[in-house]
Amino acid sequence: IGPGPTFAPRTNDRPLAYRLKAELDRLGAGNAFRGAVVVSDRWYADNRIFHLCPTVVVGGPGVNAVAAALVDELPMLVKRDGRVFVQGAWDGETKRASLWGLDRFATAMAVDAFLQEGFCAEFLHRVWKN
Repeated sequence: IGPGPTFAPRTNDRPLAYRLKAELDRLGAGNAFRGAVVVSDRWYADNRIFHLCPTVVVGGPGVNAVAAALVDELPMLVKRDGRVFVQGAWDGETKRASLWGLDRFATAMAVDAFLQEGFCAEFLHRVWKN
């Protein structure tokens, strides 16, 4: 899970990333290979090993370099009022999701949509090969 490294993403998006991590860890039921790690977008970019892992990005393309790189690549799954966005693709080799909004409240709504509307469950089903 990768939020951006600057002040606004650290204070607004990182708590959302940790909330998402807690839910993924809970769903992983203690299995060491079914949990999440939170890293910044810079750490993600600098450590290519992460590129092989399923990835959920929290924060928009204006504050998160990974989200900016994925914005044109990932299909739009949710677009609400031009403010809340959930993008994702997990059918192929790489599994990626990007959760963002035009402000911190809209980004929180994107995380909620991912968790509550079946996108997270489908993502984990593909990642964990249930």
